[in-house]
Amino acid sequence: MAEPDFWNDQENAQKLIGETNILKEKRDSLVELSDSFDDVRTALELIKEDPDPELQQEISDNLDDLQEKFKNYELDLLLSGEYDAHNALMEIHPGAGGTEAMDWGQMLLRMYQRYCESDGFKFEINDYEAGDEAGLKSVSVRIVGRNAYGMLKSEHGIHRLVRISPFDAAKRRHTSFASVEVIPEVDDSIKIDIDPKDLRIDVYRSSGAGGQHINKTSSAVRITHLPTGIVTTSQAQRSQLQNREMAMNELKAKLFHLEEEKKRQEKMALKGEQKENGWGSQIRSYVFHPYNMVKDLRTGYETADTSGVMDGKLQPFIYAYLQWLLSQENPE
Repeated sequence: MAEPDFWNDQENAQKLIGETNILKEKRDSLVELSDSFDDVRTALELIKEDPDPELQQEISDNLDDLQEKFKNYELDLLLSGEYDAHNALMEIHPGAGGTEAMDWGQMLLRMYQRYCESDGFKFEINDYEAGDEAGLKSVSVRIVGRNAYGMLKSEHGIHRLVRISPFDAAKRRHTSFASVEVIPEVDDSIKIDIDPKDLRIDVYRSSGAGGQHINKTSSAVRITHLPTGIVTTSQAQRSQLQNREMAMNELKAKLFHLEEEKKRQEKMALKGEQKENGWGSQIRSYVFHPYNMVKDLRTGYETADTSGVMDGKLQPFIYAYLQWLLSQENPE
């Protein structure tokens, strides 16, 4: 960065500065953690000579603080995937089951919205299709913030709900499924070439919130990539131009993810590995009857605090997944 020609290529310069800042944060966190550890160790030596109750309480508080710092540092190291720092694009699609499944999709949407609010992520709904009676038919969301994809990639897969249905007059137990897709949003550092001839772009009137404006203009945009059949839509913005840009960014992300998935499958085939496709597998069960339990089927982590989970308390599941993922990538 001290070289005189550093700013000749501004794009690469900005990228390098961003990478440097991330490394500096990790280094500063390690130094702070090390200093806190030394302070606690010194205090423990002092208490051997003078078992003062106030000093004991201070050490106890410092240990709690040290444990929290260590957990945050470990989490930062776990989020070291190539695209973990990117924003995330999420889609929720209810499975078969009509109103019951659509309501489950709506419950998952609320859960993720609450989680993002508590963790400081910006939660933007790009496209929302309401259910006929309740819930939703589909929803597309953009989650903005550092490590948004790294934190939420654990949610990619099939989510299963068991409960007494509020829509069943006989109060019978129902099982519902919903698929959650999470992919990283691509930025300018990732080049995706799209031939305009491969696109069909439709505009229509928005059906979501927006007051009288949505009844006057055809601002919503749907883009279909003809070779792959991938469809992206956006109706959250007020202008057609903004919605087109959002839909195009989502299409680029999906095409990039499709290409990365092809490479991953080819690599697995060369290694002779046979693993179940994560998109088609059930990853978590939420049971509200006859007992309360949410269990992740990959990591084995479970909790009886179903209301807390549905209110966005996902951190323990995410943390357990990141540790499990690391063990899968580096088996002993």
